[in-house]
Amino acid sequence: MANTREQYLTAFNSCKDIFLKKMHDYGTAWRHLRPKSLTDQILIKAQRIKSIEEKGTQKINESVFDELTGIINYGVMALIQLDLIQDPRIELPAHEVENRYHEKLQLALNLMENKNHDYGEAWRDMRISSITDLILMKVYRIKQIEDHQGHTLISEGIDANYLDIINYAIFSKIKTLNTL
Repeated sequence: MANTREQYLTAFNSCKDIFLKKMHDYGTAWRHLRPKSLTDQILIKAQRIKSIEEKGTQKINESVFDELTGIINYGVMALIQLDLIQDPRIELPAHEVENRYHEKLQLALNLMENKNHDYGEAWRDMRISSITDLILMKVYRIKQIEDHQGHTLISEGIDANYLDIINYAIFSKIKTLNTL
């Protein structure tokens, strides 16, 4: 079996590289987006992936792999936004954002390793289309929680669902790379 941690970090670091390059180009303009808007950005990307999977074709020259990168990076942005909900700054220093990105990477990685321990890397036997469906389900869960102003009676919170989305998208990237 492949080294999951190594594959995971390779996939995540490629996303981080793109995130940091875009931050160089655009700054932290994403700070204008409310968490709900970031959720909707993830929804758009996951819906596009599902559409491509079902139709078997695409007309926009952006790969599913690129969309997965977007899902991961929007997920990280959303987690950072949740931490900074009361912080009025739009422009953040690059080193602060990079540190926060790394912090979210560590949270997602720890969660993945704990779940992989308990579930025995069941994701490796899943179809990529099932992973896409799970991402969409998690997005709709987040939307429901957001509609309840973040309150749940018994369920995990928004942050846990974002972390699951990030991990599912990374699994999909790993599986996609293994099929190329």
